[in-house]
Amino acid sequence: MGSHCSWPFSRPVALLCYDCVGESSIKTHLCASLRHIRFLLSVCLLCLVVGTAVAVKMASTSRLDALPRVTCPNHPDAILVEDYRAGDMICPECGLVVGDRVIDVGSEWRTFSNDKATKDPSRVGDSQNPLLSDGDLSTMIGKGTGAASFDEFGNSKYQNRRTMSSSDRAMMNAFKEITTMADRINLPRNIVDRTNNLFKQVYEQKSLKGRANDAIASACLYIACRQEGVPRTFKEICAVSRISKKEIGRCFKLILKALETSVDLITTGDFMSRFCSNLCLPKQVQMAAIYMASQASAEKRTQKEIGDIAGVADVTIRQSYRLIYPRAPDLFPTDFKFDTPVDKLPQL
Repeated sequence: MGSHCSWPFSRPVALLCYDCVGESSIKTHLCASLRHIRFLLSVCLLCLVVGTAVAVKMASTSRLDALPRVTCPNHPDAILVEDYRAGDMICPECGLVVGDRVIDVGSEWRTFSNDKATKDPSRVGDSQNPLLSDGDLSTMIGKGTGAASFDEFGNSKYQNRRTMSSSDRAMMNAFKEITTMADRINLPRNIVDRTNNLFKQVYEQKSLKGRANDAIASACLYIACRQEGVPRTFKEICAVSRISKKEIGRCFKLILKALETSVDLITTGDFMSRFCSNLCLPKQVQMAAIYMASQASAEKRTQKEIGDIAGVADVTIRQSYRLIYPRAPDLFPTDFKFDTPVDKLPQL
C-alpha cells in the first residue's frame, strides 16, 4: 500500500486511490494541482506576450535601419533642423540645405464659418481690422439652444451677431460686397485693400449722403482698378454689381471731387492684352493690330520695332497682318484720325 500511494505531482489526480487517502486529502491535493496548472499557464502566456513584443520591435527596428537616413555630406553626425515653413532640412553646422519639400505632418488648425463646431481652436477672436473704429474687437453671440433663438423658419437668429456700432456694421457689409465683386472678376487682394480704404474715406467724410453704399463701393472699385494700373470698364463693374452704369459714373465723379484725387486716362491699349487673352487670341494678333494702327496714324512703327518690344518675330507679325488686312475698313472706329487712308495701308 505504501508503494501504491507514492503520490507524485506528475501522476494524474484521477488515479489516486480513495481508500488510501481521505476525501479531504484529495480535495487539498486537487486544489494544489489546479494552482500549479494555473501558474504554468500564466507563465506561458507571459512568455508569449514578451516574445511577440520583442519580435515586433526587432522587425520595426530592422525596417527603420533599412530606410535611407538623410544626413549632411560634410557633417553626417549633425542633427538636421527642419524648417516646415520653407519646407527645408538644414544642417546647423554649415547651413547646407540637405532636403527640401518637407511635409509638415503636424496639426493644421483651420476652421471655417460654416463649420458645425462652435469653438475655434486656432484663436479666441477675429483678427483686428484697422479700417474699423474699434478694430473689430467686438462681441460674438454664440448659437442659442432655446426656442427663442430661432426664427419661424428654424434658422438661428442671433448666431454670429456682433455688438458693434452701426457705422462699423455698414462698412463691414460694404467690405463684403467689395470682396465679392473683386472675386467675380479675379482682382488681386491689393485692389480690394485700396477699395476698402477709398470707401472708408468717403464714408467718414459723409460727402455722398443719399447715395447707396453699394453704388459707392462699385465706384470705389472702379477707381482702385485705375489707380493700380489694371483698369476695368464701367460695364464690367456694372456686370458684377446690382448698380446701373449711370449711377456708378455719377458716384465716380463725386468721389474724385470729394477726395480731391485723380486717375490716369485709359486707352484701348490698357484693355487690348486682357481682351485678347480672354478671347484666346495669340500675341501676334495684338502686334498685327498695333502695326496696322501705327501705319494709319502719324506715329508709324516698323514691324521690327514692334517685334523687338513684344518679343515676336517680324515674320509672325507680317503673317497676322495679312490675315486682318482685308477687314481693315471695319476695324477702325469712326472717330479715328487717319494720317494714311485705309486703302493706302501697306499690302505685305
